[in-house]
Amino acid sequence: MRRILLARHGETAWNALGKLQGHTDIALNELGREQARGLAAGLADAAITQVWTSDLLRARETGAIIAGALGLPAPTVDPELRERAFGVFEGLTRSECETQHPVDWRNWVAQTGSPPGGEPREDAIARLGRALGRIAATAATAATAATAATAASDGGAALVVSHGGVMRLWLMDLLGTSIPLIGNATTYVVDHDGSRFRAARR
Repeated sequence: MRRILLARHGETAWNALGKLQGHTDIALNELGREQARGLAAGLADAAITQVWTSDLLRARETGAIIAGALGLPAPTVDPELRERAFGVFEGLTRSECETQHPVDWRNWVAQTGSPPGGEPREDAIARLGRALGRIAATAATAATAATAATAASDGGAALVVSHGGVMRLWLMDLLGTSIPLIGNATTYVVDHDGSRFRAARR
């Protein structure tokens, strides 16, 4: 069994304002950095041996803070862990999206369409699934090459720092149920048994 701790990055200024970020590259604010330090403290007993992040700055910052606090190597960056692209919605609040792009917003809320320039729901789900599958496989290979003691524990857990939108889509698809919006620094436990994933809120 391979364990992945799937976490959303810390807060940014746009998060605090309720703006949709998508692929727009926004740094953490000071609260976000504090959240990353708090997340690291909460993961001190999680036997993490690897940290992976998306290529967007808010995730890379979060992962770097956690890796440094836990004495781990610098995170590995995987672009497929990035947030879903929100197209014309990026930089807008939800109320602004509804006012400025009413038809696209209704389709988005009803999950019947993507905004212009946005990433289709199915593509985002498949992309994150591919990335997590690679991470699980890489970790399993590393565990096989490790010492007997390390191999016995499947090489430890991997921390993956990603984004709330794409995480929520993937988790709902996996679990077959709706889940609430995912807050900053929220973590899910994702286990992979070699053929499929299971997940639960940490």
